[in-house]
Amino acid sequence: MAAASAFRRVVVMAHPQVPDALDEARQVSAFLRGHGVQAEAGLLNDAALRARVCREDFDLLIALGGDGTMLRAGHLAAPCGVPVLGINLGRFGFLIEVQRGQWRRALERLLAGDYRLERRMMLAVTLYRDGQAQQRWDVVNEAVICRGRAVRPVRLSAYVDGLLLTHYVADGLIAATPTGSTAYALAAGGPILPPELRNILLVPVAPHLSVDRAVVLAEGSAVTVVPHVDHEVVISVDGQEPLNLQPGDEIDLRAGEHSLLFVRFQGPEYFYQVLTAYMRSHPLVQKIGG
Repeated sequence: MAAASAFRRVVVMAHPQVPDALDEARQVSAFLRGHGVQAEAGLLNDAALRARVCREDFDLLIALGGDGTMLRAGHLAAPCGVPVLGINLGRFGFLIEVQRGQWRRALERLLAGDYRLERRMMLAVTLYRDGQAQQRWDVVNEAVICRGRAVRPVRLSAYVDGLLLTHYVADGLIAATPTGSTAYALAAGGPILPPELRNILLVPVAPHLSVDRAVVLAEGSAVTVVPHVDHEVVISVDGQEPLNLQPGDEIDLRAGEHSLLFVRFQGPEYFYQVLTAYMRSHPLVQKIGG
């Protein structure tokens, strides 16, 4: 457990498109100030607040919204070493432990030091063009290299630590973190990885006459994906706007230097409890169970 009152400068950030999120964030901030903590509230897209997080003006970021909000908060906070506590205002919230009506009790535990920090691996993804780094992303869930608007499979070559792994002919290829193993990779038939691992998961999407199995790489391995571009091929990270790839592009993926820190109040078994609840809530499972 952490020492009591470890967090004294807190920013509470709300998703700008979630109804009542900002009002709830102000209530959370007021509660913390009432307990002697410096706290401010604002929107997750507030440029001034975001700059202050990067300047390390805060030692905790509380994010209000759903799992998408947690991804955005992670992109902001992880490179600065700022832990993230999520309060769920969405529907399920796989990444979020605290529900909307529970945050007062959770914050009381936080102030008493009754919590733990859970470290999640991130991917460092770099796009190289003509041998030069063009763009770099810190990724929480996954990077997807896939077809664009044309309903045609893409051809991709994947190299692990410089050695050819395989050639894919598929709708796309997902490179996921353990956190992302329960997101798009799970929907594509990949395995579920415990969140504390630091392995990259490769999952082809709708493979056609090529390797159709997911691959879990050894810890520390790096992946290079080379798209053979004869029609539109794109890359998208954590569901962000896709970027068109060009012939000769290479995408380097490896464990990032930054880790995302989640504030947790339950033990590691919480991950499996949430996973079970998620599976039980799936319409197909409910139909079978009924």
